[in-house]
Amino acid sequence: MHVNEWPAQDQPKQKLINHGPDKLTESELLSILLKTGNKAYNPVDLAKRILTQHFNLQELSRKSYQELLNIPGITESKAVTLLATFELARRILSVPVAQKIKVTDPEVVFRRYSPLLAHLNKEIFKILILNSANCLVRDVTVSEGILNSSLVHPREVFHQAILNAAASIILVHNHPSGEPEPSREDKNITTRLVQSGKIMDIPVLDHIIIGDGKYFSFREGGLIE
Repeated sequence: MHVNEWPAQDQPKQKLINHGPDKLTESELLSILLKTGNKAYNPVDLAKRILTQHFNLQELSRKSYQELLNIPGITESKAVTLLATFELARRILSVPVAQKIKVTDPEVVFRRYSPLLAHLNKEIFKILILNSANCLVRDVTVSEGILNSSLVHPREVFHQAILNAAASIILVHNHPSGEPEPSREDKNITTRLVQSGKIMDIPVLDHIIIGDGKYFSFREGGLIE
């Protein structure tokens, strides 16, 4: 039976309108995004099948466009809708409540950037531009890919810091492995950038590595004074 032939109170869209989105199950919410099913399943049953036989929502949100297309029942249109929805959710989670976010401890940085970086399968290295009140002005992506000293050079980092009139900066990058413990290369890069910051009079306040639900702070770890 097509979903439109169900009693109105059981149709996911009508249920959402009448009772609010928090009253819907994950499969019902997903079915609204999918819009249609396939020859074998209506959208609700297709959503249930995807979530029970393939992935939970967190795993689904990490999939690339091509990986989504490999899931039975996911068309190009459905894959695009899911990718856009998950990205919007990550951006909403990363936006601070206040207009300006004051970076006073690494937990603040982790809460803001974990939704944007923790799910990625490649390393992204960012610098956070802070003003004299330690408020975040903007962030800049310096490199993407395997983190090494050739990709993250003091010249590139402090060029961006100067362009944006930074009073200080914080370094942030993710570990796709999910484990935030710093590697030898992480430590070497941090040492070089901290030393360069002292010369440029733009101090590096911290380097925060984001893992899966956890982080490592060089300042908390005693690796930055």
